Amino acid sequence: MVFLEFHPSSSDTTTYDITLFFTIFLPISTLTHLVFFGFFFLLKKCRDRKTKLNTEKTKSVDTFSIWNFDGRIAFEDIIEATEDFDIKYCIGTGGYGSVYKAQLSNNRVFALKKLHRSEFEESVFMKSFENEARVLSKIRHRNIVKLYGFCLHKKCMFLIYEYMSKGSLFCVLRYHNKAIKLDWSKRVNIVKSVAHALSYLHHSCTPSIVHRDISSNNVLLNQESKAFLGDFGTAKFLHPDSSNITLLAGTRGYIAPELAYTMVVTEKCDVYSFGVVVLEILMGRHPGELLSFLLSSSLDHNIMLIDILDRRLMPTMDATVVQDIILASAIAFACLQSKPKSRPTMKYVSQKFLARKTLMSRTPLHKISIAKLKQQDLYFVDEINSSYIIDVHNN
Repeated sequence: MVFLEFHPSSSDTTTYDITLFFTIFLPISTLTHLVFFGFFFLLKKCRDRKTKLNTEKTKSVDTFSIWNFDGRIAFEDIIEATEDFDIKYCIGTGGYGSVYKAQLSNNRVFALKKLHRSEFEESVFMKSFENEARVLSKIRHRNIVKLYGFCLHKKCMFLIYEYMSKGSLFCVLRYHNKAIKLDWSKRVNIVKSVAHALSYLHHSCTPSIVHRDISSNNVLLNQESKAFLGDFGTAKFLHPDSSNITLLAGTRGYIAPELAYTMVVTEKCDVYSFGVVVLEILMGRHPGELLSFLLSSSLDHNIMLIDILDRRLMPTMDATVVQDIILASAIAFACLQSKPKSRPTMKYVSQKFLARKTLMSRTPLHKISIAKLKQQDLYFVDEINSSYIIDVHNN
């Protein structure tokens, strides 16, 4: 048998290659390119959509969440006013953040509290902050610094407060030239203002709000030396159905003694701090180590009230102001009781100032001893406890 070999011509080979290319390789190549470009298109579309969502989200934060009462103010305006939070605009620094002065294009001036980065890295903290900031922004009281809005931004987070031109009470009392302008009448009014503000937070807000950091640094003064309670960076919302156990917060020298052995925060912690601030206002400086001495049961009866009052001020001859000083002093010692239950409520204190109860009206100021005032505060506490019992039975 003879086998015949078939040798295709060059023209037949070319035709075969062309046919193979069009029937196999071209469709596969085309399909591959279509899949590739299709995947690329979908990826780009997803990225564009994500970018758009992020942009819209950022825009929403920058123009609306940042400014609860006025959507016209945008994040960029704040950045421009402070030159991206330049240090030359910084007017104060605390444990939770730094405060900046910002004058916007409409000439309105605000105080911006920029929180330290570590405070808002956790998503849980951010959510909690947003919820509490929204509640605080709705607070409207004549003696509480207005919180106009807040910003939750990936770059920074800050609170927008009403600006107080004279700064903190601590700074005013610290400098002689400023302190002497804060006469007795103004000082008594500051005490009353803080009392009314705390009464509102404790008894008129739902849920009740405990400030937890009452100090002279957080009492701010406007141009007329009117006082406003500010800085709610550590505020605690006392929900009836939740635990009030919390980490220790506050400023050294103002913290209630019971917080040394318990982490349960109550309104009475603010009451104690208020008592310290009242003495500081009357003395012109923080009582410091003198505080424990003044509260001692073995206090010398020869120590007079006038001996601890700020000597930078001339003694007042106004009988009404004198009575207010005596009342403020008696209330201060009542607030500084070591047992929380023995301290008055801020509602009671506020009402006493409004009622302008007269104490020791026939006794000159220079003859009133600290011991007498402490005896007087026992009268206050007894009256407080009695009124509390009556209120409970009436309810």
